[in-house]
Amino acid sequence: MPIKPSNHIWMNGEMVPWQDAKIHVLSHSLHYGTGVFEGIRSYATDDGPAVFRLTDHIERLYNSAKILNMDMPYSVPEIVEACKLVVRDSGLPECYVRPIAYYGYGEMGLATTDCTTDIAIAVWPWGAYLGSEALTSGVRLKISSWARHDHNIMPPASKTTGNYANSTLAKMEALKAGYHEAVMLNPAGLVAECSGENIFAGTPDVLVTPPLSSGALPGITQHTVLSIARDIGIDAVIGDLARSDLYIAQEIFVCGTAAEVSAVNSVDDRAVQCPGPRTLAIAEAYADVVRGRNDRYKTWIEHVHE
Repeated sequence: MPIKPSNHIWMNGEMVPWQDAKIHVLSHSLHYGTGVFEGIRSYATDDGPAVFRLTDHIERLYNSAKILNMDMPYSVPEIVEACKLVVRDSGLPECYVRPIAYYGYGEMGLATTDCTTDIAIAVWPWGAYLGSEALTSGVRLKISSWARHDHNIMPPASKTTGNYANSTLAKMEALKAGYHEAVMLNPAGLVAECSGENIFAGTPDVLVTPPLSSGALPGITQHTVLSIARDIGIDAVIGDLARSDLYIAQEIFVCGTAAEVSAVNSVDDRAVQCPGPRTLAIAEAYADVVRGRNDRYKTWIEHVHE
């Protein structure tokens, strides 16, 4: 999906015109994949644009950096305010927010000892990641031949840029085979996540989503869905899933900031009820929560107005 430019990108404390937001070709993270990033959404609410769970996302960004032993030159509150500034500056009623921290130009080689950390924040309008019909018509999933990272190879708890080479291989394999998205298994053969989303599979009694220990990113949308499900009377738990659990599931959906809540219609050409009743109920509730229409979750809505 092509990026539609907005006005400015925040770079190391300065608002830079979109077309001038550039880095040197010898920036360390470009060569070694040592950046960390977040994907966040700002939604239109009755009180103007508001970023959903902004502080939670930025805290996860800092946790990712800590796992990489990356020093961050700004505080969490400073980056939260910078994100709000860029959203305000864009004038967009709804947008996607991408903060990234990376090692810049000045040192080369694998060691990051003498590298400085640069931070940039961009926003742009972005529709549903898996398509506008993903909730109603569903997406086709393929079990990937590419395994999800082991914890002692690349830490899946860190949203590291280099981790996503693994995801890109799985995503492109699925697309070229005629599917919409890939399901990634861990080295033990259990379901971890999709290439860019967490996954939920429903038995007759409960919805199950894989844990961090399986190789899944601890998703903020995953956590949101678990909270919403329980509040509307749907039993949802974190637990292990085998690929065969997906083949016989009553319903399946994937979720993430970009994908929001998207239904699944098949896994490896095994049909799944789509959209399932629990999927629809959660998706409807999620749409209200992120737009500030549910008072229970007001603390997750962070308005950008001054």
